[in-house]
Amino acid sequence: MAGRPGLHRLGRPAIDFDRPETLDAALEAALDTAAPGLVVPGLVVPGLVVPGLVVPGLVVPGLVVNAAAWTAVDAAEQEVAAAERANRDGPARLAELCAARAVPLIHVSTDYVFDGTKGTPYAETDPTSPRTVYGRTKLDGERAILQAHDRAIILRTAWVYSPYGRNFVRTMLDAATKRPVLRVVGDQRGNPTSADDLAAAILAIAERIGRTGWQAGYAGLFHAAGTGDTTWHGLATAALEDAARAGHKMPEIQAIATADWPTPAARPADSRLDCTRLHDVFGVRLPHWRNSVAKVVATLTAPAT
Repeated sequence: MAGRPGLHRLGRPAIDFDRPETLDAALEAALDTAAPGLVVPGLVVPGLVVPGLVVPGLVVPGLVVNAAAWTAVDAAEQEVAAAERANRDGPARLAELCAARAVPLIHVSTDYVFDGTKGTPYAETDPTSPRTVYGRTKLDGERAILQAHDRAIILRTAWVYSPYGRNFVRTMLDAATKRPVLRVVGDQRGNPTSADDLAAAILAIAERIGRTGWQAGYAGLFHAAGTGDTTWHGLATAALEDAARAGHKMPEIQAIATADWPTPAARPADSRLDCTRLHDVFGVRLPHWRNSVAKVVATLTAPAT
C-alpha cells in the first residue's frame, strides 16, 4: 500500500482485497471529505492519497486508480483462490463502488491476457487467450470491471521495472554482483515499461479527464507500455551495460531458450502491445524503454548520499 511520502502503516494495509469490507469503508470515508483529488490503491505516486490514509476534510476522489494485484505469476498456479480474490473479486467490488458514485476508475492490467502466438503487436481488439492463472484472473478482473462500470479505463502494461521493489532490472543488477555469468531467456519478446513512465501516463489521463470531464470514448481497454521492444536478454544486457558505465562489473550474459529455464507458469513468447489507441484518445505515448532503463539504472547505481 502506498500513499504520501512519509506516511507508513504497520501490519495489514488499510485496503485489502482479502477483506472486501475495507474497500467500502475506505471509499465511503474518502467521499465524506471535501475537495477533489485522487484515490490510488497500490500505486507509488508522490502527492496522491490512498484510502485509509485520507485526512477527513481534505480529499474526495474524483478518480480511483487500482494498481494493486497478485503479480507472483508462478505462485498463482498454486494459490488460485488468492489470485482470484486479488485480480478479479477485489477489482470487481471496487468497480461497483465507483459505479455507484459515478467516479471514474483506472485499472492496471497485463499483457499476460494474451498467449503470445500472434507474431505482431497485440491491439486491444485482438482475442485474448491467457495461458496462466495470473493471466486468466487478470482477464476475469477486466471483464468484471467493464461489466460493472461504464466509466472504467483498463490499462494493459508489460514487463514493469522500477528502482524499487522486486523486478527484473533490480534482480539482474543484484545477480551481476554475485555471478560472473548470467543466463537469461532470449526468445521471449515484449515491451519493457518503467513504473515511473506508467505513473506519468496515468496522471496525464487523469489530467485529461479533469480538463474535459468524462467522455464516453475514454472507457474501455488501452495498451500502455514502453515504446519499442526487446527480449529479456536484451533488457538485461542494456541494464548491465548502463551499470558498467557507472563503474559496476559487467558479467557475461548468455542468451538461453525458454525451454532451458522452466517455470510453473508459461510465459507468452511474444506479448508486444500496440499502444496506438492510448495516443489517439489521450495523446499519451510512453518513452522508449531504452532511455527509461538508463534512468532507472542511474538511480540504482548513484552514490549513496
